[in-house]
Amino acid sequence: MTEVNNREASIVRTTKETDIKLSLAVDGTGEANIVTDVPFFNHMLDAFTKHGLFNLSVDAKGDIEIDDHHTVEDIGICLGQALLQALGDKRGIKRCASVFVPMDEALAQVVIDISNRPHFEYRAQYPMTHVGSFAVDLVHEFLWKFAIEARITLHVIVHYGSNTHHMVEAVFKALGRALDEATSIDPRVQGVPSTKGVL
Repeated sequence: MTEVNNREASIVRTTKETDIKLSLAVDGTGEANIVTDVPFFNHMLDAFTKHGLFNLSVDAKGDIEIDDHHTVEDIGICLGQALLQALGDKRGIKRCASVFVPMDEALAQVVIDISNRPHFEYRAQYPMTHVGSFAVDLVHEFLWKFAIEARITLHVIVHYGSNTHHMVEAVFKALGRALDEATSIDPRVQGVPSTKGVL
């Protein structure tokens, strides 16, 4: 079930593992309304939204009695689908962006091409496997599924850091800022930003 209006989209995904309602407005003000059973992930989605100046609403319930994997993965799927649909034919967008974001001792870089060619590269080594109860390997799962469903090329590099929380949070802030730049409208762009004439 999908609704699209201007650069906004709403996705509902219900499976035996998760029940998710997600709404994304690309041209927002950084308003986040995030409700999941994964507290650290709520914090990361809030940072992503604030730094990307999107409006994002997520109401997700999942089988966290097993673990957080299905909830985090399926939110990535829904967010990717919402971005893809909200951008429509992508006319006038800048398309590419590269952003570095520091958080104290940590430095993350996110490079994006809204190319309609889904690809994901991830370079990160964290000193801890968990932040609280959150398994850090789920960051990869979320980003991978988001990139595939949004049909974007996404490269994420954590250059260094010693605090796992800071390193992950820098990634989500950089993701928001890179997406904000890549999806922004450039009045100089005529039609679709591609030599092929289509994305």
